[in-house]
Amino acid sequence: MTESAKQDETPPGNLLVLGIVAALCGIGAGFIGALFRLALIDAARLRGELIAWSHGWSLLGFAALVIAVALCTALAAWLVRRFAPHAQGSGIPQVEAVLNNELTPDAPSLILVKFIGGVLAIGSGLALGREGPSIQMGASFSYQTGKWFKRNWADCRVLLAAGAGAGLATAFNAPISGAVFVLEELVKRFEARIAIAALAASAAAIWVERLVLGNQPDFTVHHLVQPSFVHEPLYLVLGIAAGFAGLIYNRMLLWGLNTSDHLDRWPIELRAAAVGAALAAIAWFAPSVVGGGDPLTQRALDGVGTLALLPALYVLRMGMISSSYAVRTPGGLFAPLLVLGAVLGLWMGKLYGLALPGMGLQPEGFALVGMAALFTGIVRAPVTGIVLVTEMTANVHMLLPMIVACFAAMLVPTFLGDPPIYDALGARLAERRARQQTDTR
Repeated sequence: MTESAKQDETPPGNLLVLGIVAALCGIGAGFIGALFRLALIDAARLRGELIAWSHGWSLLGFAALVIAVALCTALAAWLVRRFAPHAQGSGIPQVEAVLNNELTPDAPSLILVKFIGGVLAIGSGLALGREGPSIQMGASFSYQTGKWFKRNWADCRVLLAAGAGAGLATAFNAPISGAVFVLEELVKRFEARIAIAALAASAAAIWVERLVLGNQPDFTVHHLVQPSFVHEPLYLVLGIAAGFAGLIYNRMLLWGLNTSDHLDRWPIELRAAAVGAALAAIAWFAPSVVGGGDPLTQRALDGVGTLALLPALYVLRMGMISSSYAVRTPGGLFAPLLVLGAVLGLWMGKLYGLALPGMGLQPEGFALVGMAALFTGIVRAPVTGIVLVTEMTANVHMLLPMIVACFAAMLVPTFLGDPPIYDALGARLAERRARQQTDTR
C-alpha cells in the first residue's frame, strides 16, 4: 500500500479534527491576507500621493521620490537578510521544500518579516505580487497552529499546505483556486486528507476576507460572449505564443537571479536600492506602470491599448519583474505574470481583429484567455490557471478557449524541456542550501 493510500485511510474522527483545525488555520490565514491587502492598498495610495507631491518640486521632488523608494526597498531586503532569509521572493519554493522534507519550517517571525517586507517592496513599486507573501504567511501560520494544537508532523504538513492554499485564495478572492493550487502545484498529487484540509482552510479564509474586503471579483469583464467554434484556432495560436513567452519569461527571471548572484560583492541592500531607484524614476513618468500591476490587467481586460504600445509595455514589465525578483525582497510572481498574459492576449486579439475584420472578434476575450495561457506556460499548472482567472473575472464564457490555449501553452515548453518556474527556483534554493552547508564545514 502506498503512503498516500495509508494517509487516505485516516479514521473519520481524526479527519474531522483535522478539518476543524484547518478551518481555524484558514481563518487566521484569511485575516493575515486581508490585512496584507489593505496595507498594500494604503501603500499604493501613499505612493501615488508621493509621486503627485514630487511633481510639484521639479528635480528636488524627483530626487526625494527616488531616495524614498530606494530606502524602502533596501529596508525590505535588509529585513529578509537579517531576520528571515527564507522570506525572500514568493516563498512558494520554500513551502514546497518544507512539504518535501528538504527544509525545516521557519520560526513565526517569518510572518512579520514577510508582511512588513512585502508592504515595503510591493508598496514602493517593485513589480511583485501580493500572493507570494500571502501563501507563505498562510502556510507558516497554519504550521504554527498545528504545533499549538499538538498535531504530529503528518498533520502539520497537511495544515501547512492547506494554509498556503488559503493564502492564495485570500490574495485573489478565489477559494477554489486555493484548494486546486495545493493539489496541483504544492503536493502534485491528490491526497484526500490534504484536499479536505485545503477546502476547509480556503473556505474559512474567504469568509474572513469577504467580511473585511467585500465580495467583488478582482477584475471586471464587460459584455464577453462565448466565441464561435471557428475562433478556436486563433486561441490555439495564442496558446502557442504564450508557451514560448513563458519559456522566455522563466529564463529571463533566472538570468536576473544569476546576474544578482554575480554581483554579491555589493550588499543586497545596495542592489535593492538601485532597483528601487530605477523603478522610482519610471514611476515619475508613468505611475501606473509600477507595482503589482492590477490596474494594468484591468485596462487590458477593458481593451485599452494600441498595437504599437502594448509590446513596449510587455517588454518593460518583463524587465521590471526580473529585476524586482532578483533583489530578494518578499513578493510573488502570479499577479505580475497575469499582467503580461493580459497584455499579450490583448495585443494578439487586436492583431487578429485587424487581419480578420469580419469575424466579430473581441480583443478583451483574448486578454482574459492570455492570462490563463501565460500562467500555464510559466507555472505548468493549467487547472489552477483556468480556475484562478475564471474566479478573478467571474466569467465562464471563455472556458473552452482557455482550455485550448492552455493545452498549447503547456505543450510548447514541456516539449522543449523547459522546467516549470517553481521547479527551477526550487533547484536554485537547494543549490544555495548545499553550498552554504559546504562553506560551514
